[in-house]
Amino acid sequence: MDLYRQTAVATGSKLIFIAGQVAWDADGVLVGEGDLAAQVEQCYLNIAAALSGVGASFDQVAKLTVYAVDWAPDKMPLFVEGVARAGATLGPLPAPPLTGIGVAALAEPGLLVEIEAIAVID
Repeated sequence: MDLYRQTAVATGSKLIFIAGQVAWDADGVLVGEGDLAAQVEQCYLNIAAALSGVGASFDQVAKLTVYAVDWAPDKMPLFVEGVARAGATLGPLPAPPLTGIGVAALAEPGLLVEIEAIAVID
């Protein structure tokens, strides 16, 4: 699995900005309380759904920004596990440039990660 790229060249005429996605299911229920891998997986699934809603896919994602509560390098395997689990459902996922930002908290208690995406489509 290709995990990291510093740059991407995007072509297309429309930018898609996906607001931060958290680990809520379609009913607004938190998925994976206390489980970073499960929350990352749900965030990716939610991003895929948002992209699909505008006729895009993960192949067109140019940039991801990840906000993780109390981030530490030892949490990276859990993040990678969540991405791999999402990939098992969605198919192979590209690795666009990604910025990870550690934060003290997110908007709601129990949320461990929030992921924003920018995509480019024709």
